[in-house]
Formats: sequence, C-alpha cells, structure tokens
Amino acid sequence: MADVARLAGVSPGTASKVLNGRTDVGAKTRELVLGVMAEIGYMPTAARHERTRDRALVTMLDIVESRYAGTVLQGILLAATSAQAELLLRLPAHKPISTSRAAARTWMAEQKASGVAGIIALAIAVPGSVLVAAEDLEMPVVAIDPIDTTESRVVSIGSTNWAGGRSATEHVIRLGHRRIAWIGGPPGSAPSVERFHGYQAALDSAGITPDRALIRHEAFSVEAGFRHGREVLSLGERPTAVVAGNDEIAVGILAAAKELRVTVPGELSVTGFDDTPQTQWITPRLTSVRQPLVGMGRMAVETVLAMADGVQPASRHLQLATTLSVRDSTGPAPSS
Repeated sequence: MADVARLAGVSPGTASKVLNGRTDVGAKTRELVLGVMAEIGYMPTAARHERTRDRALVTMLDIVESRYAGTVLQGILLAATSAQAELLLRLPAHKPISTSRAAARTWMAEQKASGVAGIIALAIAVPGSVLVAAEDLEMPVVAIDPIDTTESRVVSIGSTNWAGGRSATEHVIRLGHRRIAWIGGPPGSAPSVERFHGYQAALDSAGITPDRALIRHEAFSVEAGFRHGREVLSLGERPTAVVAGNDEIAVGILAAAKELRVTVPGELSVTGFDDTPQTQWITPRLTSVRQPLVGMGRMAVETVLAMADGVQPASRHLQLATTLSVRDSTGPAPSS
C-alpha cells in the first residue's frame, strides 16, 4: 500500500480510501490509484473488512413468517449488508444431509466452494452430521436461541432467558397475583426451559407453590396459546395471571380470554416474551420481556465473520440482557 501511494503521488490514507470504495475521493485520483495498483500487480492484504466483499453467509431457519424470526433476520440482514457479505436463507438440513456424514460433508464443501464464510442457525437444532462436516472443513457455525445450548461445537447467542422469565413472574407477583399459570414452548427447547425455570424461581422466592394444572408446555404458536389458555381459564379455580413463553403464545391466550369473556387485565393478567412489534398492535397492548432480537442478529453476523477470520469469541455462549416492557395486559390481581 505504501508503494501504491508513493507511485501515485497520494497519501497512504487516500490509497486506502480507494481500495475500500470510499466516495470521498475524486474520480481522477481514484483512476490514478487503481491504475498504479493494476500496473504493479498490487493485491490487498487479507484484512477482515476487505475479505468480506466476496463472502456469503447462510442462515438456516424453520419459520420465516413469525415476528420473532423476522425481527432477528432484520438484524442479520443489516449486519451482513454492512459487512458487504451476501445473505442466503436455507431451510433446516434435510435427509440425507441430516443423517449422513458423507452427504453433509459434500454439502458443506459446496457451500465453502461457493464463498460461504459461515453458517447461522436460527432457533433450530443443527444435526450432528452437519457439525462434524463444519468442524472438518473449518466452517464456523453460530446458533441463535439454539434448541440445545450444551453443544460445544457451536457458538450460541441468546438472551438472559432465566432472568426474563423471573422478571415477568415477579412483576405479576408484585401486582398481588398468586395463582399464576405458565404456558411455554416445547419442553425440549433450551430457551423455553430456561424461561420456565425463571418462573419457578420467582414463585419459590415468593413462597408460592405452583399448581401443576396451571403448567403447560407445547409450541411457540398462537394456536397452542389459545388451546391451553382456554383450558386453564375453564378450570374451576382459574389463574389470575399467565406467564407465556413467547409473544405468540400470549396472543393466543388473549384470544382465549376474549372468547370466554374474561377481561384483561381486570380478571386476568398476561405477559409475553420477545417484545416483538405485534405487542403494541394488539388490544390490550402486551406486557412482554424484551429480547434484543435485532442485536442478536447483528452479533451473530459479527461473531461468525470474526470466527471465519480466525478470531474465537471469549465465550461459547453469549447472552444479551433482557428487560421487561410493562404495558396494558397486566394489572392488579382481582379481589376475591
């Protein structure tokens, strides 16, 4: 670079601006510098921001239409665009890739040959065959809200799920609620389990014995929230508050309450988790634990590109802080 600047009669800073495509360089100066580079056969050093121009990232996910996935993808797209890396979307690995190491290795080799620098898995389980192939071919894999947080071959990015579950539960406890239901996601989902443990910890600290009839685990969906919400609200002694595993479950609970003519928050308080945009579109506006979803997407891109450059993260499990956004769906417990 010093030789290019000297031969072109410009400063090293100006030569660097031309190399990086900056717009604050005159057209004649740009042509001069590029001409010198071509004449002496200059090749840029492999600095991180220079290499990303020809790189791509694969994001594997299952549910594109969910507000959660859409918001995280926004962060991934913004960061990938900023890094000048192409973003490719893929569905989860299917057979035989998910079951055959040979097929997985072939697929991974194809990705690497096409310029893919790393893989981001969004809220899905990455098959062992894919992880083995990624490790063999030195392809970094970063998982956002992974199903399994114990897999050592994957760097995971999530939020403080346990603290979020606890803060939502403590919020309704402070409002005087004692009969508090939990309706969460799949029992095999690490984020859902962590949130549930936070719910349990808050009840234990308040000296409240949980009623097993009020605890449900199924799916992160509006349909599951509606079905289980209708069931717990039809009990002889129904809950006065429900802590939901995510916002979509909470929306289903609100729909069930409306069908059964249970007023919110007069007779029932409901909290969600994620704080997706829909929390402020519905009536009443939903109290929800805010995950920095866009930030999680950004961090995933930054982390996987750094790993592609040989820079390992300080921790294999990165967590961003959650906060509780209090809105209209929670209120004082109804008087007995």
